[in-house]
Formats: sequence, structure tokens, C-alpha cells
Amino acid sequence: MAPTTDWNPVLRSQFAEPYWQELQQFVELERAKGPVYPPKDEVFAALHRTPLSKVKVLILGQDPYHGPGQAHGLSFSVRDGVQIPPSLQNIYKELHDDLGLVAPSSGCLEPWADQGVLLLNSTLTVRAGNAASHQGKGWERFTDEVIRVVNQHAGHTVFMLWGASARKKAELVDRSRHTIIESPHPSPLSAHRGFLGSRPFSRANEALIKAGREPVDWSLT
Repeated sequence: MAPTTDWNPVLRSQFAEPYWQELQQFVELERAKGPVYPPKDEVFAALHRTPLSKVKVLILGQDPYHGPGQAHGLSFSVRDGVQIPPSLQNIYKELHDDLGLVAPSSGCLEPWADQGVLLLNSTLTVRAGNAASHQGKGWERFTDEVIRVVNQHAGHTVFMLWGASARKKAELVDRSRHTIIESPHPSPLSAHRGFLGSRPFSRANEALIKAGREPVDWSLT
């Protein structure tokens, strides 16, 4: 199921590429062998939830969560009632330290997506219990194109690039038109090396206001 809405015209060329057919065949074979996350109808949830015309922040994750019931197509997000993963706990800690917002009880980030925060992963599927199992199969080529499209077509956008793999994508972004906020990843392994204390949420809103765009209401309660 390819993304619809206003993404389709600007991404349609990818669906005719040989890599796209090979990628879809690979994912189908993986699903035939066992669980793959997120479910098929949620693979493109980030693009369905946040139209290109509304994008003002892009938060780039790496892999979907690989535990049962976690991934639902939005980077770092889990549905209501699912235990909040450690990386998201650190994001909430920084949200509190940066803006004074109380950490929500839910890990669902759909309210951000509805305001124009594109919650994109570099790889859009993963084999259950096997992190990074779908990396290098073609998803990165597609999501790099999503970043290029945002760079070219969206209004002033804040790109939040957390962690080494996300920060490599900075070369796809025109810094004269957009804002890049980089830091280590919020995972427990690296959050203390510079993610905590980086104030990405207030900095993003400052950049949006300066560009004449509406700031994001980051509260999730």
C-alpha cells in the first residue's frame, strides 16, 4: 500500500523503480515467514497522518520497534496502553526539562503528527524481535527521497536528527531554507551524551516562529 494524500504525486516515481518492487517482494516474503512490524496497513502511517502540505517538523528515527504491539508506523510512538519504551521515556524527560511539560502516561505521538510533525523512520519495517533486520533492503532509498521532497516542497521545516545514522541525512537538507537540530540519540545508551539538555522542542518552536510558522503544541496530556 503506497502512501496516498499529497505525497503520492511527488513520490510516485519511486514506485516504478526496480528497487521498490524488490523491496515489496522482500517484505512480503518476510511476512510469510513470521511477524513483521508494523502491520501492513500501518507501514506508511507517518505519510498518511501528516500531509506534505502540513509538514513543519521532521523527527527521524531508525527502525520501527520490534516488540509485539509496539510499532504503528510513527517513529518513537506506541499506541495508548503500550508500555513507554526507554528512548521515548528520555524524550519525555527532555520535554519536561525543556518546556516544563508533565510526562504523559501514553506513548502515542499522534497529536504531534496531526500538527505537522512527520514521525519518519529510515527503515519502515522490521522482523519481530530482530532489530535492523530490514535495513539495507531499499527502505533507506525511499525515505531519503521523502526527506528530499520535504526539503524541496515544504515550507520552513525543522529537521530533528538524533543519533549518528539520522545525522548523516543532514546533507539532504538545504540549511538556508530549513533548520537542523542535531544531537545524540535519546536511547539509554547515548541520551546522556548530549540529547538530554539539547532543548530541541523550544529550539524548534523558536525557528518556526522566526520563519512565520505556527509553533507546535508539544504537550500530549
